[in-house]
Amino acid sequence: MKLSIDRDLPVPLGVQLRGLIEYGIIGGELVPGARLPSVRELADELGVAPMTVSQVYRELQDGGLIEARAGLGTFVTENGGPAAGPDPRLTAMQQRLDGVIDDALALGLGAGELATMVTARFSRRNEARARRQVVIVGLFADATRGYARAIANRLGDLATVVPTTVDALDRASGRALCEDADLVVTFANQRRAVAARLPVARIATISFIPSEETRRELAGIDPLARLGVVSLVPAFLPMMKRVVHRFAPHVRTARAAVVDSEALDEVLAWSDVVVIATGAEGVARRLRPDQRALAYRHIPDPGDVDRLATALLVEAAATARSSS
Repeated sequence: MKLSIDRDLPVPLGVQLRGLIEYGIIGGELVPGARLPSVRELADELGVAPMTVSQVYRELQDGGLIEARAGLGTFVTENGGPAAGPDPRLTAMQQRLDGVIDDALALGLGAGELATMVTARFSRRNEARARRQVVIVGLFADATRGYARAIANRLGDLATVVPTTVDALDRASGRALCEDADLVVTFANQRRAVAARLPVARIATISFIPSEETRRELAGIDPLARLGVVSLVPAFLPMMKRVVHRFAPHVRTARAAVVDSEALDEVLAWSDVVVIATGAEGVARRLRPDQRALAYRHIPDPGDVDRLATALLVEAAATARSSS
């Protein structure tokens, strides 16, 4: 991921840089273990003061998103989430499966016969274990319910998925919900805040990507349209505008603003289409009848959810073995 500053945005340069790195990690563009440029390198590349980069790195370190390794540099934190790499237990299981396949071939069994045997055995073993519970912790209740549905659809019968918010963890009932779960899932930039409230819970992070509907609607915008981009969170605006340009590269003119900023009225009055981030939905009520509102929404990265499912399956199998 190449970091770049947009000097046309009504967002301070330091806030822009922090947002690009923070949301680059959340979106999976900066993967765990990725090395970041040195303070001097990045300052020279972006044309900003080294003190600005140093402050941003310090804030991200305080948030647990990046870490400095003596003599090596600065890296995205290895947070232990599903995106961190393949589980060695999965590798071992695949090797055991290879042995089963070899035995089946030696007995003259075909793929269909082996699949039937495995399905039947799996069903019997699966009935012996309790269904897993996963809690997804987000920032906005409506959006988090959508994340929960997406994860549940992908996990199927493997687990129930319950949504909650970071604010809800300040209540005893919210903490109890998570402490009783097999796994708590959240954004990378919320992991430390969630862990502080849930010291005994098992927490994993997954990446979030623009939804298919958002990508499709961005691609379908009229090339001559004047495009407004609005975010509730200033630090998110640079990444949001970057993604909008990626999926709507044909749109030549775009302006951006933060909710409650002085620039918002001007951007709304100028725009034909307004892309609105989660949390800023109220802006849509201020649009004229001839303007179009486009919701900018994320979904959990399906690849990360699949790795999450694998981890839960491995654990379920281990539980079944220990109880038999």
